[in-house]
Amino acid sequence: MTDLLRLGQEWLANQLKTHASKTVVYVRGANQTNVTAIIGRTLLKLEDGYGGVHMQWTDRDFLIPPDELVLNGSQVIPERGDTIRETDNGKIYIYEVNAPGGEPTWRWSDPHRKLLRIHTKQIGIE
Repeated sequence: MTDLLRLGQEWLANQLKTHASKTVVYVRGANQTNVTAIIGRTLLKLEDGYGGVHMQWTDRDFLIPPDELVLNGSQVIPERGDTIRETDNGKIYIYEVNAPGGEPTWRWSDPHRKLLRIHTKQIGIE
């Protein structure tokens, strides 16, 4: 039996990569690699420590195919403290892999694990 939802998700991931992505540089220590990223944001629901919650946007999310995230010859998963460098209009924006409130720094963007959604915070501009 054909899994039409999986086929649709694969098609959508390919369309996003082809028509709505840009190349960014993923950096961990002395290692870096160019990856194709779709730009996004996530609204996180965070506990305030007093029994309530507040909502907070990530600065930027980068949706990256997991097979492109290869450092020093090995496929890796994002880690807190890694950086992503995005060039836009002659400036290089630097983002740190990070998520507030103890949230995970990344999650799967889809049920078929075609894209990593990496949460980041802007830490600089060059």
